[in-house]
Amino acid sequence: MNRSAQPWPQFNGVVEFTESFVPRPEISHVLFDFDGTLSLLREGWPEVMVPMFAELLPSRPNETEGDRRQLALDDIMRLNGKQTIYQMIQLCERIKERGGQPREPLWYKREYLRRLDARIRGRIEGVRRGETQPEEFLVFGACHILNELKRRGLELYLASGTDEPFVKEEAALLGIDRYFGERIYGAVDDYKSFSKKMVIDRILKENGIAGSELLTFGDGYVEIENTRETGGLPVAVASDEAHNGSGRIDEWKRRRLLEVGAQVVIPDYRDALALLQIILE
Repeated sequence: MNRSAQPWPQFNGVVEFTESFVPRPEISHVLFDFDGTLSLLREGWPEVMVPMFAELLPSRPNETEGDRRQLALDDIMRLNGKQTIYQMIQLCERIKERGGQPREPLWYKREYLRRLDARIRGRIEGVRRGETQPEEFLVFGACHILNELKRRGLELYLASGTDEPFVKEEAALLGIDRYFGERIYGAVDDYKSFSKKMVIDRILKENGIAGSELLTFGDGYVEIENTRETGGLPVAVASDEAHNGSGRIDEWKRRRLLEVGAQVVIPDYRDALALLQIILE
């Protein structure tokens, strides 16, 4: 498929459209992923999960730590966007493959969250105490697109593979919970009772809309693929999380999200108004 990636005259940055893209003036509902798509509070989470997996995986003959890290990274990123517990289930499978006896997946999830908390607690407390502005941990231009979508009267939803209490707490801390109201969904202990596909199906059913009326922004393959499957318009936010506002597209995210059906790729929301004009008008 030929693709066009260029600074359009009305854009300040790079926006990429695939050949399958067509405007969707009928869109009425919008779904956002959270981590990496709106929030950067958990930026660097793979740098916590990958070493943990490599540490816990039984080694094989002639295998280096680098080999185990690459295996862990591949598994982790393949499941990015799903609930964290699925990555832990995959870890258990790998441990068993190597002759080990894994603990329950929930134990590994709790251990990961303990390690992640040590990395991000200072960020959260800094925002809470007013020492850091929330905008520092919002993907560049996030409030611009949220404001414009609300101005247009579209209904906004938030769905994350992160545990729901954390998503709600962090969305409130960053001041964006007001855009979503009660329409914030996250992972639960009974992991089979939640998925982003379930959220999408619920949006369509409860509102009596067709899939073509749904617009999704995400940086994980799950929400992009699920939206494509239902006939919605998936926009890949290939954010450069470590350098917020750089305007650079993360090439790994871009390739992965195009493979599963993204029709538009953006680095952030600097061109929110122009992009929404093209999509919605």
